Amino acid sequence: MSRHFTNKIYLSEDIENLIKASKFLGKGNNGVVYRIDEQKIIKVFNEEKVCRTELSILKASSKCAAFPQVYGYGDFYIIRDFVEGIRLDKYLNKNPINREIVQSIVDLIMDFKKLHYKKLDIRCKDLYVQEDFTLRVIDPKNNYSKTVNYPRHLMKGIFKRNQIGFFFFYLQQIDKELYEKWRIQFQQYANSLSELP
Repeated sequence: MSRHFTNKIYLSEDIENLIKASKFLGKGNNGVVYRIDEQKIIKVFNEEKVCRTELSILKASSKCAAFPQVYGYGDFYIIRDFVEGIRLDKYLNKNPINREIVQSIVDLIMDFKKLHYKKLDIRCKDLYVQEDFTLRVIDPKNNYSKTVNYPRHLMKGIFKRNQIGFFFFYLQQIDKELYEKWRIQFQQYANSLSELP
């Protein structure tokens, strides 16, 4: 197994050997992910700062079941849980959103508030739907540095899959106050975008 990253990052011989023995899963803007075994992955970051930021979020969120557990880390890598399931955007491309998923979204945003996140938002592609319709988080970003007071990007992803009406239908049943607040905020956001009516 070769490195799937070319930037000059120093990793110990043990970590290099771990990567060589692992399965390449994918590459993104921030780094490369390898699957170590059934339970764990290693994410190798392009920048030390990005690694530190994600690690601090994962550590702060360790008591929240939606977040992966951290097993080890270095300046440029994190070893953490492998998150099973189907990416929410891919799930919604083939399946209707249901009440359980909307409840899971509400629960997750409430957990974000309890964790004192400034950013109460996440992308569909950073959430994985489990068999019981709960959600797990991968790649948390800017949770303490960027302020977003409702799940704007998440709702935009749901909207793009023509399911925002169903989302609000279930949200109204779950929490009327939150429904009114998010509906107004999303409508204002939608009106500011040319691609959304």
